[in-house]
Amino acid sequence: MEGTKTKVCKVSELLPGQAKSATVGSKEIGVFNIDGKFYAIDNICIHAGGPLHEGAIDPKNCQVTCSWHGWAFDLATGKCVTHPRQDVFTGTYTVTVEGEEIFVEVK
Repeated sequence: MEGTKTKVCKVSELLPGQAKSATVGSKEIGVFNIDGKFYAIDNICIHAGGPLHEGAIDPKNCQVTCSWHGWAFDLATGKCVTHPRQDVFTGTYTVTVEGEEIFVEVK
């Protein structure tokens, strides 16, 4: 199934340790740069709706922590790491870099 692939920004606009919000199709996506590798997850915390791109980024563990109530998510898998027994996930999306442009695909 092919999805919506949308340019979200240029590589130079999202430095290591930074995040931004982007709309792809009908979804609000958080895009994160962890040491030059890009990740995309649903930008809305599943706990209380906080904007994940505004959260604290932990590059060592490839995680983001929601600034509202401290729920943390693995950026590679979308799994909630603060409540692992609840099997809580947020959506993850394919990120591609073409030249200097970052694209996110939502299926």
